[in-house]
Amino acid sequence: MNSERWVRVVAGLFILLSLALGIPGSPIFVSEWFLAFTAFVGFNLLQSGLSCFCPLEKMLLKLGVRDARVCGR
Repeated sequence: MNSERWVRVVAGLFILLSLALGIPGSPIFVSEWFLAFTAFVGFNLLQSGLSCFCPLEKMLLKLGVRDARVCGR
């Protein structure tokens, strides 16, 4: 998988996990403050789409994940 697909997988996993931990009806509810993490991930996805800068992608590239070659690089 390339870096773009890894970003999508990790972001989706973080969103689902933080929702499960932050929604009171969930069997693994911890605190509603986990919903702030959901908003943080969503904000990073938005700014990444607008600016082509993604901190997670930079980390993945340093770990040797194949570059997706998007955003005019």
